[in-house]
Formats: sequence, structure tokens, C-alpha cells
Amino acid sequence: MSESMSDQGSNEGLLLTIGPLQIFDTIIISWGIILLLWLLVWLLTRHLKIKPSALQTAIEGVVSAFENAVSDIAPQHTRQLLPFIGSLWIFLVIANLSGLIPGLHSPTSDLSATSALACLVFLSVHWFGIRTQGVKNYLRHYLKPSPILLPFHIIGEITRTIALAIRLFGNMMSLEMAALLMLMVAGFLVPVPIMMLHIIEALVQAYLFGLLALIYIAGGLQAHQIKQQKEEKNL
Repeated sequence: MSESMSDQGSNEGLLLTIGPLQIFDTIIISWGIILLLWLLVWLLTRHLKIKPSALQTAIEGVVSAFENAVSDIAPQHTRQLLPFIGSLWIFLVIANLSGLIPGLHSPTSDLSATSALACLVFLSVHWFGIRTQGVKNYLRHYLKPSPILLPFHIIGEITRTIALAIRLFGNMMSLEMAALLMLMVAGFLVPVPIMMLHIIEALVQAYLFGLLALIYIAGGLQAHQIKQQKEEKNL
């Protein structure tokens, strides 16, 4: 009986099996959000005007807010980082809020989805670092101030990636479980406060995840800038 319950729990959310490949609802919802974002961007940018409409003004306001947030942390790399960080923020907001739609759950309440996002941030840190500094110069900073610290640098990279995934997963899963328990206990007497709590927490978690990603990326880039400034002063 315990084995059957274990199998049922492991197959929860399973939609389709193609040979050894299993497709879960988290994948479908995530790709649905990506396609929705692509469609919205295509529709909203088709008829941009010099004299903006109310909708275009709102969109430009959102982009400006993202740009200001990025420039506050990485002012010299705003244009370089804005597309990635802005896209990450928008995706996380929609993904976190998708749990409010009946029949759906937030992809970010699944550890596999948050792990994929954390790995994406991990790869982006190295991508932007190598793109800015070159492979040799970027990898060399792991040996400073002493090669003895190399294992600690590697452990730090791994642990912060794991923490990034678990933090978002834990917060979103606990939020959905709390909302479910409240509805089970109080019925539909308190749906509005629960929805407001879900919306606020979803926005906060999306902002924090994107902000941490931005800090991780900017940390490597600014370390390179500090090194350049010291070398210029020595000259």
C-alpha cells in the first residue's frame, strides 16, 4: 500500500508519457507562459508611436522601472543585463500568479522549475562574465587572492544556486499550501484576503529572485571593473 501511495505521489501532475519521457503539468504551464509572453510582446510592439497611447505609456513605465532597478546595481551594464533580468522578472510574476487561476498551479511551486531557473541564473553569471572579461581573465578570478580558495569559490557558486532554487520553491509551495488549508477550514468566506496575500507574496518573491540574479551577475562584472580601476591607478 505504501508503494502504491509513493507511486501515486511521484506521478502527481503527470500528463503524458512518451517512452521514457514523462511530461508534467509544470512543463506545459511554463511553456504556455513563455508562448503567452511572446504573443503579448509581439502584439504590444506592433504599433509603437512617437506620441504614446495610454497602453504604450504603461509599458514604457514598466520598462523604465526595470531599467532603473538594473542601473542602480550595475550602471555600466544596464543595456547588457536589462533584457535578461527584465524577462526573468516578467516570467516570474506571471508564473507566481498563475496559481490563482482555477485548475492551474504556479510552476515555481515545483522544485524542478525553480532549479531550472536557478541553473539559468548560474549559467548567465558565467556567460556575462566570460563575455565581458574573456575566458582566461574570468576563470582567473577564482584563484584570487589565493589558489587555496578555489574550492571555497566553487562551493559558494553551488550553494548559492541551490539556495536560490529552494528559497523560491519553499516560499511559493508554502503559500499555496497555506491558501489551500485556509479554504478547507474557512470555505470561501475569506477568498479575497487569501488572494491579496498570494498576489503580494508572488510579486515579492519574483522581485527577490530577479534581484538576487542581478546581484550575482553584477558582482562578477563589478569585480572586473574594480580590478581595471586599480590597474589604471597603478599606471
